[in-house]
Amino acid sequence: MEVIVFAEGQTEEQFIKRVVAPTLRSLGIFLKPQLLHTSRDAKGGAVTFDRLKVNARNTLRQDTNAVLTTFLDLYGLDTSFPGLDQAKRHTDPLRRAESVEVSLAAAIVQEVGCKPGRFVPHIQPYEFEGLLFSDVATLATTEPGWNGSLVKLQKIREGFQTPEHINDSFDTKPSRRLETALSPKYHKTRHGPLAAGHVTLAAMERECAHFHGWMDKLRALAR
Repeated sequence: MEVIVFAEGQTEEQFIKRVVAPTLRSLGIFLKPQLLHTSRDAKGGAVTFDRLKVNARNTLRQDTNAVLTTFLDLYGLDTSFPGLDQAKRHTDPLRRAESVEVSLAAAIVQEVGCKPGRFVPHIQPYEFEGLLFSDVATLATTEPGWNGSLVKLQKIREGFQTPEHINDSFDTKPSRRLETALSPKYHKTRHGPLAAGHVTLAAMERECAHFHGWMDKLRALAR
């Protein structure tokens, strides 16, 4: 089964292609990450609901056998997304992401007129880099010199219930914490997929319940 993944950006696209997709092939699930056009000449980055809606409609109608999913960050999610205001009533980011997913699924199914099972939305709390905190000791081995920042990474991780709770502002989001803590500096497109391969999908699923739930939904497509 082909599963198209609308990815937030190049880092997420490569993460899905290099780390997530290979684990599902044996089940007959083939992930195809795609970046959405966010302007006439650019792909990736913040995605509006209107742009997602148009692309979802075109994708699901053109290939009537495909399933569509998303890998979008809860941090900075465009205010046009359905249910976002209501979701903010939840203090827990996992509940907030789930709430947005429910509203998004209903809106896309209504827009496209497809069966609900063909659209499996995923909103990652708070962003992809949170997953990298699933095993900070291994994360620190990704780049020579990062091991000197291990204590900083451990302190960040210990300050939160799970990696998916590392949190929701410009200065405290996971990617910003990595940029501040690590030397040589963390560069998203270069280090993100590489670090994810070191940390491993197994560690991410063990530590990140919402991400694990998405992976289970993808695996269930094989049944």
